[in-house]
Amino acid sequence: MGITLDLSGRVAVVTGGTRGVGAGIARAFLRAGAEVVVCARKPPTRPVEGAGRKAEFAPVDLRDADAVREFIGGVAAGHGRLDALVNNAGGTPYRLLGDADAPRHARVIDLNLTAALNASLAAYEVMARQRTPGSITMIGSVSGSRPSPGTAAYGAAKAGLDHLARSMAVEWAPRIRVNTLVLGMVHTESAHLHYGDEEGVAAVARTVPLGRLAEPDEVGDAAVFLASDRAAYITGASLHLHGGGERPAFLDAATVNWAADKEQ
Repeated sequence: MGITLDLSGRVAVVTGGTRGVGAGIARAFLRAGAEVVVCARKPPTRPVEGAGRKAEFAPVDLRDADAVREFIGGVAAGHGRLDALVNNAGGTPYRLLGDADAPRHARVIDLNLTAALNASLAAYEVMARQRTPGSITMIGSVSGSRPSPGTAAYGAAKAGLDHLARSMAVEWAPRIRVNTLVLGMVHTESAHLHYGDEEGVAAVARTVPLGRLAEPDEVGDAAVFLASDRAAYITGASLHLHGGGERPAFLDAATVNWAADKEQ
C-alpha cells in the first residue's frame, strides 16, 4: 500500500513562491490537490502551474506586518480557510561583514527572519480559530548551522528561523504544527549566480555525498509531507535536505589512504 499525500480541499500559502525553490514548493502543493496562493513583491514572469492547475498570485511586502496580516486574512476570507503556510521568501547577496554597515545587514535579517515571523503571526490568527489543525513550515538553510562567510547575516537569520520554529511549535501546539526544512544547495534557475557555469555547478555537486544538488520539486515534496496528515505527530522538527551535507575537509587533507585501509 502506497503512501498518499492528498491535500485536496486544503489551502496553502507559499511566500516567495514565484520562482526557484518557492515555485517548486507551490507546484508540489498543486500536484497534491491543494489550492495554492503564492506571494512576492513582483509578479511571476510566468504562472506557477502543477497538475494542470495554477497558483494564485498576490503582491505583498512581507516585511510590512500590516500588509501581511491583510494578505493572510484575505486568503482565509476568500477560500474559507488556511491550512498551510510555507515561509520560503528570503535570500541574500554576497557581502562580507566589513563591506556594509549594520542597517544594510539588518535588511537581510528582516527579509529572512522578520518576514517569516510576520507571516506566521498572521497565519496564527487564522489557524487558531479553525476547527482543523494548521501547519507552518520554515525554509531554513545549512548556513544557519555552520560558518557563512559572505552571507553572515543570512546565516544568522536562518539560525534564528530554526529556533523560532521550535519555540512556535511548543507555544502553538496542538492547534498548529511548526517545522523547518533545512536546505543545502538547490539547482534553481539562479544557480549560476552562486556556483558559476555548468562546470562550476558540477564541481560543487561533487562535494555533496549524493553527488548532486537538490531539485526544487524535491523540496516541494518534503514540504507537502510536513503539511500532510502523514506528519500529524511531527512538530518542532528540523528536516535536513542536503544530500548528506558536506564532505569533511579533513578527509581530503589526511595522509591516510582510506581506500587501501578498508581493503586490508
